[in-house]
Amino acid sequence: MNLSILAQIFQKNDGKLYIGDVCTEFDMSEVKIKEEEVKIEILRPFHMPLLSTFCSYEQELVDFLVEDALENQNQRLSLTFLWIYEGRVVSYITLLNDRINLKAAFQRQGIFYRSLPALKIGRLCVDDRFLHRGLGTLMVDFSIEAANSIFENYSGCRFIVLDAKQGKESPVPFYEKQRFKVLNVRKGTTPMCLDLLDNIKLSV
Repeated sequence: MNLSILAQIFQKNDGKLYIGDVCTEFDMSEVKIKEEEVKIEILRPFHMPLLSTFCSYEQELVDFLVEDALENQNQRLSLTFLWIYEGRVVSYITLLNDRINLKAAFQRQGIFYRSLPALKIGRLCVDDRFLHRGLGTLMVDFSIEAANSIFENYSGCRFIVLDAKQGKESPVPFYEKQRFKVLNVRKGTTPMCLDLLDNIKLSV
């Protein structure tokens, strides 16, 4: 909270501080949501009524969640994970298998395959009313944990990849903060990747 606001409260109450006044002035939109405060559930038919209140400035991501995500699961194309906070869906992430085509740089590391296995973030969206509260970072961390689990228990998984949409509200800066690197630039999207082998977040 801004110190000037605290000073105003003290002055108004003759030097006393009441919790009600603090709560009134405090902007809850600045409070980060903690991992333990959310439930993560795979999208199921019984979740559909909860999706009616989901709102995003990226309407195509809302449309995918409501119209296509469940059918994609039925076709075994992807899995969508809902993040539920205080009984409402506040964000979601869709994951699927992918691969990354290698460049010459990897040959110098002794890797001579044409491609390497990857986990792809197909969709990632936060409800407009819960933006800037840490949910995006939590979902990226979730995808890293999923990729790590795949490697430790089932099969190889070297990268996490995604296609960041270009435009005024491009998520590229956000993903760069999460240590993703731009692969190349093409019309409409920016392919990015995170190399799990040297990702600091896995060194716990």
